[in-house]
Amino acid sequence: MSTTQPIKNKKDLQALKDYYRSQKPNPRNYLLIIMGLNSALRISDILHLTYGDFFDYQKKKWKSHLTLKEQKTGKTNCIYINREIHDTLQRHSGYKEHVPTDYLFASQMHSGQPLSRYQAYRIIKEAASYAGMPEYVSCHSLRKTFGYHAWKQGVSPVMLMSIYNHSSYQITKRYLCIDQDDKDEVFLKIRL
Repeated sequence: MSTTQPIKNKKDLQALKDYYRSQKPNPRNYLLIIMGLNSALRISDILHLTYGDFFDYQKKKWKSHLTLKEQKTGKTNCIYINREIHDTLQRHSGYKEHVPTDYLFASQMHSGQPLSRYQAYRIIKEAASYAGMPEYVSCHSLRKTFGYHAWKQGVSPVMLMSIYNHSSYQITKRYLCIDQDDKDEVFLKIRL
C-alpha cells in the first residue's frame, strides 16, 4: 500500500520548488510550497494563513514568529519564520495591497475564501509530476519533508515531536519514514 512520503532526494526537492518559481511562474503557488516545506504545518492550517499573520500593519514590519491554533489538534503552535519563508513572503506577498485578514492563499474562484485542500493538492501534484516524483507525493509530503530533512541534519526526534505537536513519539517516528537506506547510512558512517 502506498502512503504519503517525504521528499528525500534534494535534487527532486529543488525541482519541485523550481516549478512555480521558474518553469511555470506563480508566486502564490511557489509560496504555498515554500510554506509547506519550511513551517511543518498541516495544509489545513497553511491555507487559512492571512497577511496579518506575517506582517504587523501597525508597526509596518514583518513578524519574526507565526502563532496559530492548529485546526486538527486545537493546540497553539509558535513557529519561527525562517529566512526561506521570510524572503519568499517579501518578494511575492504584495502585503501593501491587502488588509490583514486577506488570505495568503486566496481562491481565485471564490472571493474572500482560501484555496481548497483539493486545489492545494493539485498544485503540489503538478509540481511533483514536473519533478518526476512518485505518486505518493501529496500536501502532507511537505510537512513530512520538513521533519525528514531536519532529522537528517541532526535534529532530535523528540524536538520534532514538539514541533509537530504530536502526542506520541510513535507518530513522529512514522512521519520520518526511515527506510533501509537511512539505516545503512548510519552503519556506513560508524567507524569505532
